[in-house]
Amino acid sequence: MNDAAPASTRLDPCLAQALLAACRAAGVCLATAESCTGGLVAAALTDVAGSSDVVLGGVVSYSNAAKMDLLGVHSDTLDAHGAVSEPVARQMATGAATRFHAEIAVSTTGIAGPGGSEHKPEGRVCFAVTTPKGTQSQTVEFGALGREAVRARSVEHALTLLLTAAETL
Repeated sequence: MNDAAPASTRLDPCLAQALLAACRAAGVCLATAESCTGGLVAAALTDVAGSSDVVLGGVVSYSNAAKMDLLGVHSDTLDAHGAVSEPVARQMATGAATRFHAEIAVSTTGIAGPGGSEHKPEGRVCFAVTTPKGTQSQTVEFGALGREAVRARSVEHALTLLLTAAETL
């Protein structure tokens, strides 16, 4: 059995290494709050030896109840916008930063597939990054690439957002 990921979904470890180096240079630590990526962002970071001096922890909050209980996402935000939304992504990121006492946190929430709906199609992922300078969010439409590819691209995008945030502190 070959357990190597297809080339289209393999993550370049240099991105995680660059992010960790940028955090060290800025003197900051980070946390993750993940839904559709299921802990893959934290895994990409902790795959790098020595990452424990920067990575404080992560939460996989797949259910709405977990988002509320573990990250402090408000039920009225979920009711008004749904789990796959920028307002929820922002609250997930700030919740992770608060709970782990991290200067930087990223969140992912989306529809990796298969499936989706007219209003929230497969491949839509909402991201947020919080830093001492504030919280920014964005929605990326990866398209119906398949679950594995959407998740892989989401991990890469989340790490890139974190790297940009760390480099601008």
